[in-house]
Amino acid sequence: MITLNKISKSFGSRILFDDVTITFNAGNRYGLTGPNGSGKTTLLKIIMGFEEPTSGTVTLPDRVGILRQNIEAYRNEKVLDVVIMGNKRLWDALKERDSLYEVEMSDDVGMRLGEIEGIIAEEDGYSADSNAEEFLMGMGFPHEYLKETMHAIPLDMQFRVLLCQALFGAPQALLLDEPTNHLDLESIGWLEKFLCNYKGTLVVISHDRHFLNSITTHIADIDYETIIIYPGNYDSMVTAKTSVRDRAESESKSKEKKIAQLREFVSRFGAGTRASQVQSRVREMNRLQPQELKKSNIQRPYIRFIPNDKAPGKIVLKVENITKTYDDKVVIDHYSMEITRGDKIGIIGNNGRGKTTLLKMLAQALAPDSGMVELGHQVLIGYFPQNHAELVEKSGDRNAFDWLKERRPGIYDQDIRSVMGKMLFGGDDAFKPVSTLSGGETARLILAGILLAEHNVLILDEPNNHLDLEAVSALAWGLEEYKGTAIVASHDRDLIDTMAKKIIAFEADGIHLFDGPLEEYLIRKKVQV
Repeated sequence: MITLNKISKSFGSRILFDDVTITFNAGNRYGLTGPNGSGKTTLLKIIMGFEEPTSGTVTLPDRVGILRQNIEAYRNEKVLDVVIMGNKRLWDALKERDSLYEVEMSDDVGMRLGEIEGIIAEEDGYSADSNAEEFLMGMGFPHEYLKETMHAIPLDMQFRVLLCQALFGAPQALLLDEPTNHLDLESIGWLEKFLCNYKGTLVVISHDRHFLNSITTHIADIDYETIIIYPGNYDSMVTAKTSVRDRAESESKSKEKKIAQLREFVSRFGAGTRASQVQSRVREMNRLQPQELKKSNIQRPYIRFIPNDKAPGKIVLKVENITKTYDDKVVIDHYSMEITRGDKIGIIGNNGRGKTTLLKMLAQALAPDSGMVELGHQVLIGYFPQNHAELVEKSGDRNAFDWLKERRPGIYDQDIRSVMGKMLFGGDDAFKPVSTLSGGETARLILAGILLAEHNVLILDEPNNHLDLEAVSALAWGLEEYKGTAIVASHDRDLIDTMAKKIIAFEADGIHLFDGPLEEYLIRKKVQV
């Protein structure tokens, strides 16, 4: 188990959580939730020992699996070695054995080698390579990368190696910060199955609602300057938390109404003959004084995409025999399709198979090597790139307000401020330098730019990356209600489930268009397998 005893953390006058004592029990799987900036990652770093609390202590079991983010530290290490490093006792024994084999043999060296071989046997070290491979294969790791060093493989695969490192070696506790980042639906499914069978203590941060609902037995929610543990998954927590807050607000209003009635009685009869009754009312007023309800950290953006008044033609995008190659690798090969007015399309598939390439070509941001992408009559595109830097140059002193104004010259300042408020850029935040914006703020700024722009076709590439759960839910609702055409690539199953009526799936044998929602596609695929 993991125990937090009187943990507090603040930055200056800002309190994240104060005097918190909680226990994460063995056998339970806890989702750590709260809006961006509430302190989720800070708390996880405190538990990991990477950051000091303002006060309090943390008690951990001996073997803890941690999802590390410092890829650069492993750049010259072999892939399998990085995974095995997840079992520190085994890895230290293997390294010591290698070093002892290089020195002159003696009785002491021989005795120590015997002890080390015992440790390796206890830790199942003779099967370490095959066990590490099994984790990597579950993550959809290409077999040809197994013997490579880390710097020789793609970045998303390096993150998968570090995730396997955290899972390796039967840890008693797992601490995972955004483990589904860089994973596709298949590897997320494998991870969900693994975690649901995990017998230790799990504490995980994720902005993937479906993932949290699938794996968690409890939610530890950071809000109101404290941490409250709710039984059940994420949706259960939202229901319970809303109910508790509604009840508290109702009780507070009821008390205020009663106090007002008592105050009126005291005011009318305070100087009269009902002194004892007045004193009784005063005592009751003191007893009823409601506790001040702390303000929630949760903020929900309001996302409503309104298409341009000019309706496009029936065919909004026509793709004819397009091909795209990078470094002699064919990513898209003679692909054709038509997207019709009003289509809601979700794009899924493993990383590296061409989803972003296709979206860039649809958005006219990239030309195919051959073939043609033709825009339909009166089509106006709102584009959200996976790489924010394609739209938001994070240099100079330009602020968020000015960036939006440049996106739509001639628009009234009041309209810009209105949209910024809906996207949680209130007050001085509207004038934050673009160079200082976080990933989540940059994503919301790009979405604000789309809200202000004229469009009737939306092309969004991983728009949920960096957004918190509340913002992703708002985005899903906005896309579901959109009256235009939407094409969205995402590994967030709930987002695609909510908005998509068709699926474009990038599979190993090519690109497939499925006329139906994601759930039906996955069922059909499972039956075929």
